[in-house]
Amino acid sequence: MPGVESTVKRIGFLSFGHWGDVPGSHTRTARDALLQSIELAEAAEEIGIDGAYFRVHHFARQLASPFPLLAAIGARTSRIEIGTAVIDMRYENPYYMVEDAGAADLISGGRLQLGISRGSPEQVIDGFRYFGYNPPEGQTDADMARERTKVFLELLKGEGFAEPNPRPMFPNPPGLLRLEPHSEGLRDRIWWGSGSNETARWAAQLGMNLQSSTLKWDESGEPLHIQQAKQIAIFREAWAEAGHAREPRVSVSRSIFPLVDERDWAYFGVGRQDRDQIGYIDENTRAVFGRTYAAEPDKLVEELKKDEAIAAADTLLLTIPNQLGVEYNAHVLEGIVKYVAPELGWR
Repeated sequence: MPGVESTVKRIGFLSFGHWGDVPGSHTRTARDALLQSIELAEAAEEIGIDGAYFRVHHFARQLASPFPLLAAIGARTSRIEIGTAVIDMRYENPYYMVEDAGAADLISGGRLQLGISRGSPEQVIDGFRYFGYNPPEGQTDADMARERTKVFLELLKGEGFAEPNPRPMFPNPPGLLRLEPHSEGLRDRIWWGSGSNETARWAAQLGMNLQSSTLKWDESGEPLHIQQAKQIAIFREAWAEAGHAREPRVSVSRSIFPLVDERDWAYFGVGRQDRDQIGYIDENTRAVFGRTYAAEPDKLVEELKKDEAIAAADTLLLTIPNQLGVEYNAHVLEGIVKYVAPELGWR
């Protein structure tokens, strides 16, 4: 396959925030996972990484409540983008979420990049029901997530909608009231984690940026990077048709490991998954899962030149093995910035 032209990119890391008291883990407890996430974001900013992103999973020994973590990182850093990839909207109250997101964004000085989605299979059956949420009659849980997303996006505009109390505890501004704190510009920094071409088109119509992950519904039988590149093209075409004033952002996620020392070879040099995998994310949905890129830097550069989705995106999120510790993950990120990104024109 011929190489494809690439461009300067924002490069971030994506952590699932696993913890476990198991041999080899540097992240034994939930406290470890949270504090190390903050420390890695600080180290990544010093290295020159552009973003610190976190996955949200409920009922699992992984990061689950993103806003305290994002606010803490925002207070401890000054430049790096902070975000999620993704928050499952089946579990969220969009009104309370607007307040949390506004506070975290203001603390960070407007660096929040919030990825949301319908979510993926979870640790328990219909976990959102334990949170008190049930799809209305005639709707699926995916419908519920998308309807909540529409409410969330509308609230982020900061327009008043609530009738004020005529005898309030504190003086009110004139007119209908909005949720506070409001963070101007956050509405343009919402991303939709899309697993299909159709949801990518839907996200574009609503004016959300696009996050395409390390898996996608297998809609053509082609390699993941080709299907994602087509998904990105569909998204951008729908964006143009919608007539939005700004340019959208697009991210893809990849597992990329430059093999530059003995630790890298020990962890990723043998038995690596060097081709796409096929699986099922539910009984009816066949998905293609992305490969792991692991090689010496010069070979890695040549392999990555062939990835059409990376070339089409403006943002690359590097999935990290967070349980290997802050120091090792900072080493991996530094290897990307030092040995790989310049050769590919990402820097």
